[in-house]
Amino acid sequence: MNARTQDGSAGDVDYGTVGSGYSSYRRPDTRIARFIAEALDGAQTVLNVGAGAGSYESAARTVTPVEPSESMRAQRPSSLARAVDAVAEDLPFTDGEFDGSMTLFSVHQWSNVAAGLREMRRVTRGPVVVLTCDPKLVRDFWLYEYAPEVLDTEGRRYPPIEDMAAALSGSGTIQTVPIPLDCTDGFNEAYYGRPEMLLDPAARQACSAWSFVDDGVRERFDVSLRRDLESGAWDERFGHLRTQPTFEGSLVIVRATP
Repeated sequence: MNARTQDGSAGDVDYGTVGSGYSSYRRPDTRIARFIAEALDGAQTVLNVGAGAGSYESAARTVTPVEPSESMRAQRPSSLARAVDAVAEDLPFTDGEFDGSMTLFSVHQWSNVAAGLREMRRVTRGPVVVLTCDPKLVRDFWLYEYAPEVLDTEGRRYPPIEDMAAALSGSGTIQTVPIPLDCTDGFNEAYYGRPEMLLDPAARQACSAWSFVDDGVRERFDVSLRRDLESGAWDERFGHLRTQPTFEGSLVIVRATP
């Protein structure tokens, strides 16, 4: 079982501290939701591990959420199912209990990814769907030139895609998920064409990697990006992204069937 932070989070982030505005900035994007729904392939009963505030649960008909963070469970709308207080590595369900399962932007929080994925495979008859970022690609983004420490953190925290596929076994696929220009789910790459958004401390706080860097990194980022936006230097190099409809970055879906 995972070690828990003081608010009950599993993994390395205390969402009692960084998650207070999470649901305001990390709103599910309908276009990403379609990719998740397609990967679930019509599964009727779906387990959602690391469910957080319930993003993307509309992608399935009947969802059983699991979330160890008390603060994140408290942010779940009353219209959604109450989340089970448990961790991925020790799921309180019987073998093959669910048609499908998913974990979305969560595996990098787990203390033992392989064990958690094996548990998901154990309780799932059909597809296991993982929405995550490929650590080999996270640095291929303009943010790396302004806050390399943030993306270095992401690169260390996201588990290798190959390791996840091996833990899930069976037949697997890896699909790149294009990120829309007006993406409503505010992870770092969602702002690829809207750099001003990352000058908002609350928007940054909704991306957990920023909680691993100190104030000096955040201040340097803020000063350097503001300077380049005011001078036009950012737009000279990256301005084409402001009108690019989608961005294919590190966001992927790993899908495995028995």
